[in-house]
Amino acid sequence: MSAMAHRVKAYAVHVYTASGVALAFLAALEMMMPQPDVRYIFLLLFGTVFIDATDGPLARRWEVKRWAARIDGRVIDDLVDYLTFTFLPLLLMARMQWLPEPVWLWIVPALIASLFGFANRAAKDESSGFFLGFPSYWNVVAFYAAFAQGPTGVWINAALVLALTVLTLAPVKFLYPNLAPPPWKAPLLAGAALWVAVLLVLLAMYPAVPGWLVAVSLLYPAFYTVLSLRVGLGAAG
Repeated sequence: MSAMAHRVKAYAVHVYTASGVALAFLAALEMMMPQPDVRYIFLLLFGTVFIDATDGPLARRWEVKRWAARIDGRVIDDLVDYLTFTFLPLLLMARMQWLPEPVWLWIVPALIASLFGFANRAAKDESSGFFLGFPSYWNVVAFYAAFAQGPTGVWINAALVLALTVLTLAPVKFLYPNLAPPPWKAPLLAGAALWVAVLLVLLAMYPAVPGWLVAVSLLYPAFYTVLSLRVGLGAAG
């Protein structure tokens, strides 16, 4: 293959990563509507997750750092991820009133903590396959926040946001599914694929989802969290 072909493929990966911002823009437009379609917003955010999960392997396979080194794909990735994993999901929680008033009291600390998390050079240990601190999966938090209805529910959401804000800055390791150490990569990715399928089923009924189905969908996040703590503590020891 010619050098030009290699460069075209490498730069195409950068464009693919950057395309997540288009989905983010559409999600933001929908949030501005008088009655936002939350299912459409989450479908767009799921699209950004798919891009984020697949651009890394493509970048490594097509040697982006060698053939498209003038553009820093990590910067693009971090900018799009902060927008779609943190800013927009937390903005949606505020827009839909899934948190107690004043919502800024819960949202702003989470935004700042995640910003520090993204700026932390040690936050992503790709060689070992870990994130340091809660990896700002606020899109997942927002998805489940709608299920906690009423005065009690919004306070449950607030407590969860507060706890995860603290964990974002804590020296706790969470597995990086795409780069998880053996033998955990395969079950993590297989479980994630099954979990996404379940989430799409939930999205079709969202937010009027039976409680038992919500509980089933939480099995994978629980597995991921427990496994991360177990493997992370073992790596630290």
